[in-house]
Amino acid sequence: MDSGLAPEPVIGPAQTGRTRWARPGMTENKIMSEAAATLGLVLAGGQARRMGGGDKALLTIGGSTILARVLDRLGPQCARIVLNANGDPARFAFTGLPVLPDNVPGFAGPLAGILAGLDWAAEHAPDAAYLASVPGDCPFLPRDLVARLHAARIGADVPLACTRSGDWRHPVVGLWPVALRADLRRALVEEDLRKIEVWTARHGVAIAEWPDAPVDPFFNVNTPEDAARAERIAAQHPNA
Repeated sequence: MDSGLAPEPVIGPAQTGRTRWARPGMTENKIMSEAAATLGLVLAGGQARRMGGGDKALLTIGGSTILARVLDRLGPQCARIVLNANGDPARFAFTGLPVLPDNVPGFAGPLAGILAGLDWAAEHAPDAAYLASVPGDCPFLPRDLVARLHAARIGADVPLACTRSGDWRHPVVGLWPVALRADLRRALVEEDLRKIEVWTARHGVAIAEWPDAPVDPFFNVNTPEDAARAERIAAQHPNA
């Protein structure tokens, strides 16, 4: 059945060589310079219903909280990091990072958190043309995530990028231009749009691919069973 979504350009899994995800005509310096200026956003505002509530990002996996693991991976890849979370921001005060609540009415899902990050970037990080978003419940994120998202975007000549591992696409793990924040706000407020892939398809989105074995880098913890599995993965693959 036709989904109505345009096909996405794909940058494939990592191969050998320093510029393993660069297409002909791209320069590694351009990719790395744009990645270094990117604002990182950790989406930690989910309702965690399947975990019985609470903050999944504060669960401990392999001796560290998931949030600590996310920040350890994402922090060196970005100019700055901010958190998106609703409720009392004091619970994340120990990170020393700005905590941004959703700034559209109701619980509008991850697009609302992404919009909050884009709005913050426009006001507080004028040198950041792009925002890279990740969920706060992914303990095994890749350490080359942001550069590969930029490589996918630049190579496909589209403004947006997201990730895929194996057969699963991860629209929340993505790259978002600050210049599209007004359009995203209109979609959320005036259209009541909630589906990420519907909005990204309007503008063009490239896909950066990773293998899902031996460890899926975008494995996320949604249930107690997921948390137990993540503990086993961390024990078996300590460098994941």
